[in-house]
Amino acid sequence: MTVEIKMLEEKWLAAAVEVWNEVVEDGEAFPQTELLTAETGRDFFAQQSYTGVAWDARADEIVGVYILHPNNVGRCGHLCNASYAVRRDRRGRQIGETLVRDCMRRGRELGFRILQFNAVVRSNTAALMLYRKLGFTQLGVIPEGFQRDDGSYEDIIPHYIRL
Repeated sequence: MTVEIKMLEEKWLAAAVEVWNEVVEDGEAFPQTELLTAETGRDFFAQQSYTGVAWDARADEIVGVYILHPNNVGRCGHLCNASYAVRRDRRGRQIGETLVRDCMRRGRELGFRILQFNAVVRSNTAALMLYRKLGFTQLGVIPEGFQRDDGSYEDIIPHYIRL
């Protein structure tokens, strides 16, 4: 599989919304509970500083998406935040790593100095291992910071890396 990261284009919007919604439906990583529609997805992705898609050239299909945006404003506006989604049937193939690496590069290009993740869910072990591999620093643990679909709570683990 040859994956290239490209800026989201209109022709890939439906596929990007579908990939994003899979992670929302899983209820294990994203704080969002509402699924995107074509219209809300267009608005949501357009509001980001950058939206990238992982395009599988061989299959000519979108297999992942990420969003990058400021984490705060004003004197903390140099911190950015991002979220990543990989299609269920393509997970475990380093697509997430490709998305994160591109996001780090893009963040630097956009003038951000730090990439911060506010809410990495403790059970998201693949993400935790990837962030450790890439040199992110764990900031601590926020007990019960994430509410699961069944109403239970799970810890979140914020991370950051200098860009």
